Order: sequence, then C-alpha cells, then structure tokens
Amino acid sequence: MNTKTTTDRTERKKAKRIARKAAPPKAKRAEGVDRGSQKKKIRTVAKGQRKR
Repeated sequence: MNTKTTTDRTERKKAKRIARKAAPPKAKRAEGVDRGSQKKKIRTVAKGQRKR
C-alpha cells in the first residue's frame, strides 16, 4: 500500500489499518518449516587465515 502522498500521520495510520483489515489472510506456514532460531545455522569459515 502506497501512503507517500498522505502527509498526516493519523490519516496514514488509518489507511494502513483499513488496508490490513481488507487484505486476505496469509497462508499458514508449511509443516516442517522452522522459523527464526529453530533454523539450521550456516557454519562460518574460520577468520584470519587466507584461503590462497
């Protein structure tokens, strides 16, 4: 939703709330998909030593 033209803060918030209410509900997260801290972490390469 584009609210760049609306200068008044309260008007902009009102418009955003209306848009959020009118938006279709988001789909549920698929089964087995972790979020945030439950995700697998990427192993970091040791720092300080050059590869070549």
